[in-house]
Amino acid sequence: MSLTRNAEATAAQAANSRWLELLARAGFIGYGIVHLLFAWLALQIAFGKSSGKEGNQTGALRTLAGEPLGRFLLIAIAIGLLAMAIWQGLEAAFGHRDKRGRKRIFERIASGFRTAIYLWLAWTAVKVFQDAASNSAAKQEALTGKLMSSGGGRWLVGLIGLAIAAFGIGMVIYGLKKKFLANLRTGEMSPKTYTLARRLGMVGYAARGSVFAIAGLLIIVAAVKYDPNKARGLDAALRTLRDQSYGPVLLTLMALGIAAFGIYCFLQSRFRRV
Repeated sequence: MSLTRNAEATAAQAANSRWLELLARAGFIGYGIVHLLFAWLALQIAFGKSSGKEGNQTGALRTLAGEPLGRFLLIAIAIGLLAMAIWQGLEAAFGHRDKRGRKRIFERIASGFRTAIYLWLAWTAVKVFQDAASNSAAKQEALTGKLMSSGGGRWLVGLIGLAIAAFGIGMVIYGLKKKFLANLRTGEMSPKTYTLARRLGMVGYAARGSVFAIAGLLIIVAAVKYDPNKARGLDAALRTLRDQSYGPVLLTLMALGIAAFGIYCFLQSRFRRV
């Protein structure tokens, strides 16, 4: 018991680090930039002008790398995302002590997912900076094919897809129920800022969650049909949506929602409880 308490005390001390807080807040700005670029790529896919770029965060980071000062911004974003990963990792292990029962379990699981996402994006930013990042959608397809060729691999791929889809659906619910407001210092907001944050959060989480849910469902379909081509992550989700009836319109609305999440991240950098 004493070891657990000591670990929690050490984690709390680390989580309360002023430097970690500042870096995490800077990370939200980088995260917002990535999502704005992601939204721009989604719009290009909607109107058939993607020029072979991936419709996901990797494609967004590569787009950023091609701009003036882009490589410098990549490293800044990587550092911020790493700080966010450390923060959320501590939350997953020891945090959310203001909640009880299932709510705390849910929040800690969600923090675990966020930790994985932030770490992956930070690593991707570094690899893009090094010009070493290959096509992530193709890599995911190859990994899925390798997993499905092994014993029980299709079940594992299906479970991964189910987890991603559940995470996406949970994000949609999280946004529509405005649960994200509990993580903001709303008392410091003006009425107009509060209204803006509420609307951007609802639209942003719903759009982003929908993309994850579609990506997860495609992975499940890939496992059921033994077709790794369908397991290409967010890029495949956007292109699948585009190919449906009224697809360009739906994808445009989705892109606007992702952009809303990007702007919401800027508000989080100021008002998020860290």
